[in-house]
Amino acid sequence: MTHQSFHLGDIRLQSGHDIPDAVLAYQTHGALNSARDNAIIYPTSFAATHKDAAWLIGPGRALDPDRYFIIIPNALGAGLSSSPSNRPASMAGDSFPPVTIRDNVLQQHRLVTERFGIDRLHMAIGWSLGGSQAFEWASAFPDQVERLFTFQSAARTSRHFSIFFDSVRAAIMQDSEFRNGLYIRQPERGLRTAARIYAAWGFSQAFFRRRLDETALGYASMEDFLTDFWEGWFLKRDANNLLAQIWTGQHADISANEIYQGDLDRALGSIQADAIIMPASSDLYFPIADAAEEAKRIPGAELRVLETDWGHVAGEGLNEADTAALEQSISDLLRR
Repeated sequence: MTHQSFHLGDIRLQSGHDIPDAVLAYQTHGALNSARDNAIIYPTSFAATHKDAAWLIGPGRALDPDRYFIIIPNALGAGLSSSPSNRPASMAGDSFPPVTIRDNVLQQHRLVTERFGIDRLHMAIGWSLGGSQAFEWASAFPDQVERLFTFQSAARTSRHFSIFFDSVRAAIMQDSEFRNGLYIRQPERGLRTAARIYAAWGFSQAFFRRRLDETALGYASMEDFLTDFWEGWFLKRDANNLLAQIWTGQHADISANEIYQGDLDRALGSIQADAIIMPASSDLYFPIADAAEEAKRIPGAELRVLETDWGHVAGEGLNEADTAALEQSISDLLRR
């Protein structure tokens, strides 16, 4: 199924910059019922598209299109919605304006309300940076989100994770082919270096100790794993799009707006949705302690830990045990 486009016109961002003739790309699964109360919003994760999110959707799955109307909006800057790679030359390189999770969610809200006439969501769900957007949905529109499910995510990016993102940014930008974003061809060496930085962080120490790259994913060697799995993923992305998404990820903060003015406790406390916050036990980006601090500030939220050796990537559907645990938790939330 190909994606659809919602034309936003000229939009003003939190930074005060504009994106002229902006477009929000999205895909839907299932049908909106007559009461318009079965809609689920499922924003995309870092540098991902709606295709990357589809693994969690299907008949008989927790996100069942026979029961729910599932909307997957592609994040601004990730390549399908307005992004550095598809804008005019005047917005090339670092001329593409910084986009926040709030910028994304405000435009997603227009899609939900203007295109579909939906005034209340059955659930907001997301993994990683998609989860940050789900948090934003529940905080920005507390009376419009009934349920919130975030997995391996955060309402505010930690200082530790921001430093990690800086290393990925530097790897790309220090490639001589990058040319301040005005490259003639993709800075492949920088992208490959960024991929290897990511490789040590996306999974966990236990994943590598148990050699799950070989026994579970079928790679013959570590080099095969790094080249195919990680470099292959990065080389499919545009460098400027990655940098735009890194900026969004580093500045993800549901309290960074005129309503909450940096008060994260108040932003989390505003959430009215029935919530399950699900960190992974071995996630090196979003540790349990951080998730627990956020969950306890959301009235009535449940902290439910995914016990896994697959680290952050446990949220990508690569192994049956983690997928089953995630889907069971989503189903539990949808039933209550």
